[in-house]
Amino acid sequence: MTGPAVVITGYGCVSALGNTAEDMRDALVAGRSGISALELHRDSDRLQVKIAAQVRGFDAAARLPKARLPFLDPFAQFALAACLEAVEQSGLEETDLRSHRTSVILGTGIGGVCTQDDAYHTFYGEQKKRLDPMTIPRAMPNAAASQISMEIGATGPSFTVSSACASSNHAVATGLGLIRAGLADRVITGGSEACITPASLRSWEILRVLSPIPCSPFSKGRTGMVLGEGAGIVILERADLAAARGATVYARLAGVGMSSDAGDLLRPDPAGASAAIRAALEDAGLPAETVNYINAHGTGTVTNDIAETEAVRSVLGDHADKITMSSTKSMHGHALGGGAALELVATILAMQHGFVPPTVNWKGPDPKCDIDCVPNESRKAQTGVALSNSFAFGGLNAVLCLTHPDFS
Repeated sequence: MTGPAVVITGYGCVSALGNTAEDMRDALVAGRSGISALELHRDSDRLQVKIAAQVRGFDAAARLPKARLPFLDPFAQFALAACLEAVEQSGLEETDLRSHRTSVILGTGIGGVCTQDDAYHTFYGEQKKRLDPMTIPRAMPNAAASQISMEIGATGPSFTVSSACASSNHAVATGLGLIRAGLADRVITGGSEACITPASLRSWEILRVLSPIPCSPFSKGRTGMVLGEGAGIVILERADLAAARGATVYARLAGVGMSSDAGDLLRPDPAGASAAIRAALEDAGLPAETVNYINAHGTGTVTNDIAETEAVRSVLGDHADKITMSSTKSMHGHALGGGAALELVATILAMQHGFVPPTVNWKGPDPKCDIDCVPNESRKAQTGVALSNSFAFGGLNAVLCLTHPDFS
């Protein structure tokens, strides 16, 4: 690790588990899933899979500035709402935020796909020439980052990272790099996705990785993943500046690890995943034996869960028998480019409130996933060191290493 220490001083989220971080915490402790019957405004009858982890009851008009609403696809709505929650929690002043030393780096897999889907339906399906003039501003993948930077006045480097399901972890890693390099003092980072549209769901169905029933990561008889949506935002801050203003520190971002499989586009390679895990620990300067908890990528597909278990065991060795590794995707679904951000917030909540989230819907052990996945019920536990894994299509791997503020 080089450069200044970096801490997390605020976080927020919108997910299928609720519209705030507190809602998520309560659901994680209770082991309550957000996966439910699919609700779409058109074409749901043409789909085979009838479930998803959708955001429910989100009132954009009540949460967001009225003037911005016409420019916001749902993925940007979720991101901006989560950001405002994180900023309020952080206690940062307007003068801190409205600065060239404040950056916004977000991850998304596909950006404003709801806007795109509506435009294509209008143009191709209804054969209409007139589209909403805000289609491009809403659909572009950088829209959420740009809207946040404009809302809070951040004039430092602001952009979007897109690397499929690892997008948010790559964004966080980039934010850490900016602070360590002296290019920023604080970075609003994380990611967002709102990908539950008829065409998107049908595309995933054709890929044959969606489960028709709630997903059951690491369990025998698992049948695939369930799509989710939402946003997670955290505020990274130089530790000395956070201390100087008396900020509450919720976790330290101790290290990051990234790798590329350079192999199959869809099939995960345990070697690539293990390289990212190892790199995160090396960057943090921590031995594998210090890890208590891993928030798994844990999609619920047969190949991913086995590959992740192999990767963890290859790095942690016998210590893998002493840790817990759960998949919160079993509750908030797989939010693609925003998934890692939700999992980061879940990991911070677990660390802060002394519990380990469960893997729900678990039906029994798979001998090839021989690790304690915290079946079905959360546990009280103190976590000093946690990893949050993300392994994306394209063989793109990104792992975050967090430590508790009291860990030394």
